[in-house]
Amino acid sequence: MKALTALLIIPALFAETETLRYSINWPSGLSLGEATLTASTNAGGGTLGLTLEAVVPGFPIRDEYKSTVGSNYCSVTFIKDSTHGLRKSAETSEFDASRRVVVRKTNKGGQSETATPACAKDALAFLYFVREELKQGRMPAAQPVFFGAAYQLRMQYGGTEAVTVGNQREQCDRLSVSVKGAASEHGFEILFARDQARTPVQVRVPFSMGTFRMELIRE
Repeated sequence: MKALTALLIIPALFAETETLRYSINWPSGLSLGEATLTASTNAGGGTLGLTLEAVVPGFPIRDEYKSTVGSNYCSVTFIKDSTHGLRKSAETSEFDASRRVVVRKTNKGGQSETATPACAKDALAFLYFVREELKQGRMPAAQPVFFGAAYQLRMQYGGTEAVTVGNQREQCDRLSVSVKGAASEHGFEILFARDQARTPVQVRVPFSMGTFRMELIRE
């Protein structure tokens, strides 16, 4: 990324343009699909993206998320576009910091408003915010994170763990994440490398059939 100029406008956002590829794996280790995480900046802010493609037999999945952010990873817009089998959905969340609300609009004409903090963060913005906090030796405080609806998210440090990435063993910090919505609560783990960028190396999501993993592919 154009770090030196961008950092004047977006304090501590990104060190450079980034593209990270991940393999999505069944509990057995077989590949289910891939995900790509991207980040870039421009003269007025930052753009984050996540594309996920997977195939469960007879049920293709494609999710695409895009976030635009301002300073301190405060969200400006968040777009979700999903295809799960024959079901397609799309929505846009627009964050109004002056009114402290997010306006959520669906492709079917639905619209709603939800109160937000002064610096609200969508899920992608929060991921990059966490990385910046880890660079500074801090753990992010519990807070609402917006992924369409609002979810209360809490992270807890789970110690260090060595994991294999490509052909190398890397020492990582393991964070346990609790996500609570209006009618549900889930948990998963994220492992961050101890490199300068605090790269997300692995995500572990438990289900009844086992733990699915999203694992970094080193280029």
